[in-house]
Amino acid sequence: MSAPLTAHIDVHRAGDRSKTRVSWLDSKHSFSFGQHYDPDNTHHGLLLVNNDDIVTAGQGFETHPHRDMEIVTWVVQGSLVHQDSIGHSGIIYPGLAQRMTAGKGIMHSEKNDSWSIDGNRHTEPVRFVQMWVLPDSPGTQPGYEQLEIGDELLRGGLVTVASGMDKHRGRAAITIGQKSAALHAARLLPGTSVTVPDAPFVHLFVARGTVTLEGVGELWEGDAVRMSSTGGQRITAAEPAEVLIWEMHSRLGG
Repeated sequence: MSAPLTAHIDVHRAGDRSKTRVSWLDSKHSFSFGQHYDPDNTHHGLLLVNNDDIVTAGQGFETHPHRDMEIVTWVVQGSLVHQDSIGHSGIIYPGLAQRMTAGKGIMHSEKNDSWSIDGNRHTEPVRFVQMWVLPDSPGTQPGYEQLEIGDELLRGGLVTVASGMDKHRGRAAITIGQKSAALHAARLLPGTSVTVPDAPFVHLFVARGTVTLEGVGELWEGDAVRMSSTGGQRITAAEPAEVLIWEMHSRLGG
């Protein structure tokens, strides 16, 4: 039987993230990723990847494989084209919840070339946050799901973007194959607040703007907070802001 968790809050500043930079990509990694390996920074709870990516127009990730991972992509600015080996193709944009279940194996590409579908050429970069959590079971059928939730975000408060938890059944925008995790998002106007879910593991990421976290202080774009055995703090926007919050009730290894 695992020992009880001690309440803990750990702030990770944007500038401390490892970085991958090439001609078409500016990627910042909250956890170990690719050649950036730190044995003390591999995950938090069930979250293994929280990549903050900027891709220039006409460029992107060529077709590549994934396996046994629930991958949620959240576009902050611009548009991203997804194409995969099970027949899905579409444009992901701000306010669209999207999940890909890699399962027993899937190939996909992600490119900033939406004109290949809608015919309207652009030169703007796309910025998106891609998050990976482990599934409950390996070797499942790969899958894909997306849903527009822009109207819900405009109403304020936390919106459950993706969840596999029983308590969110019928209320989450999209489902993930992990019964102990849920992703919430909020778009905040200056002076408005949301409350951090109470859970054994929480990961808060400031995707846009500046906020104040009760008991911690000011957080800027790209900052993250890892919480263990705590919750209930207020997050208040100092300017228009967007936050992504993972609520997790288990961790790697149980």
